[in-house]
Amino acid sequence: LLTEYCLENSLSINRCGKVVVTKDESDLESLHELKRRGDVNGVTLELIDEKELADIEPNAKTFKEALFCPSTSSIDPKEVVGHIAGELTKDNNIEILYGEPFIKQAGAGKIKSANHTISYKYLVNSAGLYADKVAHNFGVGLNYSMVPFKGYYIEYKGRELIGKHIYPVPDLDRPFLGVHFTKTVGGGVKVGPTAVPALWRENYQGLQNFKLEELLESLTLELKLLYNNKSNFRDAAFDEVKRYFRKNLIKEASGMVKKIDFTQFGDYLKPGIRAQLLDTDKMALEMDFVVEDGPSSTHILNAVSPAFTCSFPFSAFVVDKIAKKGLF
Repeated sequence: LLTEYCLENSLSINRCGKVVVTKDESDLESLHELKRRGDVNGVTLELIDEKELADIEPNAKTFKEALFCPSTSSIDPKEVVGHIAGELTKDNNIEILYGEPFIKQAGAGKIKSANHTISYKYLVNSAGLYADKVAHNFGVGLNYSMVPFKGYYIEYKGRELIGKHIYPVPDLDRPFLGVHFTKTVGGGVKVGPTAVPALWRENYQGLQNFKLEELLESLTLELKLLYNNKSNFRDAAFDEVKRYFRKNLIKEASGMVKKIDFTQFGDYLKPGIRAQLLDTDKMALEMDFVVEDGPSSTHILNAVSPAFTCSFPFSAFVVDKIAKKGLF
């Protein structure tokens, strides 16, 4: 649906495709599981051998088998969101308020933002990094807290290195996809990401947006995760910390390609922060979408990858869920 939207509205898109490669025998079972999941969900995936991979993406390296997804594309998320916002605001009944953080409920059917009191018949909370805080104010998802993870990418200056995304087979017990090569919408190449704990929720750079309360909360939750070690979190965390160091990230990525010029690695790009939900009762990271209802409200507490990619059908799912209540 997102591809169709970009094409219909002449938005930037690079229909490059993606391959998922294996490093050794131990990856093959998970590769086949990814193929099974794709088949169940109607995603076109081709199980290919090394020779076929060489024809599709000559520089990719795999052990025996790989997956090819021809429908994968790169787009510009800001351009897409900006276009959607422009379409919505053509309707005089729709207004987008920027710089208006949620403060609290202000009585039945009302919320207080930074500068307004806003009335609503039904509220949908999709506040990302702060979705848990908003939900808690409605008495929803009290057993959940957000643990932010920061992802860094490194620019690779040699645009001809790859023609398609190259991903490793992920550890299916972990919520991260692993270090991979991304072919950008403009034809560039980036490598990453890391997935290291952010010290506070909007810890993008330096002390920007620093909040002591969030720092203490993040450190407390991360230490508990390390101590409890559910789903072998400790090993996962240490693996991710290793990738924080540039040479380790580059070394891991280079194992997926046949040839690479190490002098072409450039600067770190602007990081992203993943809103990862934690079940504080079980002390386990949530690995799937979590959507819960509250009083005249629906709360999207966990929107896991590929949340943006599937945003159109996921939005339809949420709207259908609300429509079944018979309120409208």
